[in-house]
Amino acid sequence: MNDKLETILSNIPSPAYIIDKNILEHNLQILKTLQDDTGCRVLLAQKAFSCYPLYSWMGDFLYGTAASGLYEAKLGSEEMRKESHVFSAAFREDEIDEMMTYSDHFIFNSLNQLKKYGPKLKDNNKNVGIRVNPMYSTQKDHEIYDPCAVGSRLGVTKKIWDRDVDRSVINLLDGIHFHTLCEQDADDLEVTLNSVEEQFADLLALPNIKWINFGGGHHITRNGYKINILKKCIKYIQDKYNLIVYIEPGEAVALNAGYFVSRVLDIVENEIQIAVLDASAACHMPDVLEMPYTPPVYGAKKPDVLNYNYRLGGPTCLSGDIIGDYSFNKRLAENDLIIFEDMAIYTMVKNNTFNGIKLPSIYLMDEDKCSLIQNFGYDDFKCRLG
Repeated sequence: MNDKLETILSNIPSPAYIIDKNILEHNLQILKTLQDDTGCRVLLAQKAFSCYPLYSWMGDFLYGTAASGLYEAKLGSEEMRKESHVFSAAFREDEIDEMMTYSDHFIFNSLNQLKKYGPKLKDNNKNVGIRVNPMYSTQKDHEIYDPCAVGSRLGVTKKIWDRDVDRSVINLLDGIHFHTLCEQDADDLEVTLNSVEEQFADLLALPNIKWINFGGGHHITRNGYKINILKKCIKYIQDKYNLIVYIEPGEAVALNAGYFVSRVLDIVENEIQIAVLDASAACHMPDVLEMPYTPPVYGAKKPDVLNYNYRLGGPTCLSGDIIGDYSFNKRLAENDLIIFEDMAIYTMVKNNTFNGIKLPSIYLMDEDKCSLIQNFGYDDFKCRLG
């Protein structure tokens, strides 16, 4: 970030998310080039980024959307108007008919749900897939995001497949899906794909199987990502099994493409200096507490690197509403601007109004101009409660 950009952001009322269209376009172009080079199909996983006013434009780069339920499926279908895929750990019977009006591809998490809904979907010319769990974990730090952890509810294991599958179920299938990664590189995909093939090669080779979905968690747009390994994995599956390859990154689409501006409301002292912000980890960036992780802050470093140490915390009553510990070049004061980076992903889609805290506005930055996409007020808080 440069001084000019800091000046632009200083004019935005806080708290607010700012989506950087230039960085977003940079990421999208990488994904489009991947599609053009390999013939794979990249979907936007809306669970990470769902700023639908940009969907029409994003559709010029992507093949469609991936959803986790009815509302995301409807949003992707209405706003991007391209291919729509949906996976759910369990579909609701009272939603399946409506969902069929929005989604082209349905991916089931269990053989039971496949048997229950598959025939109806096939009668309505829908693509049907099954999620498999290779039980091959490549996660090192975040078990909460590991679908291959012991006891995971996500995907059919080889043991259950062999025990419960029958010909009628197999004949319903058009594709296979696996999703095991989180913020990872392509070498983790490569070893996972080897495990999937080792366990489910017979399924991949069936004449009715037309596609495979590599899921999400691929950090494709990160500097240094081993994209040649990803391309090799795609080509291998295409050549050996003659399958269409889908990938559904969410984070990679909007990686580093957003900021979150906040301001210091007060400085309190309790053995350490604590800056209370109008930004809340609990309300505005829940992944800070769930992962957990410490988000980057413009102009700040880890504690004790620069001259002045501060803990940044939110305004809620939750004692653990702590964003992290940082050091700064100067003392912080009331109304100082604090700019969090990489805030386009898993923020707007996960925020909440705990304690009646105001939802941040959303802005789009295009070059040196910021335009308001959405503002929120009291009614957005109240309407969720009664």
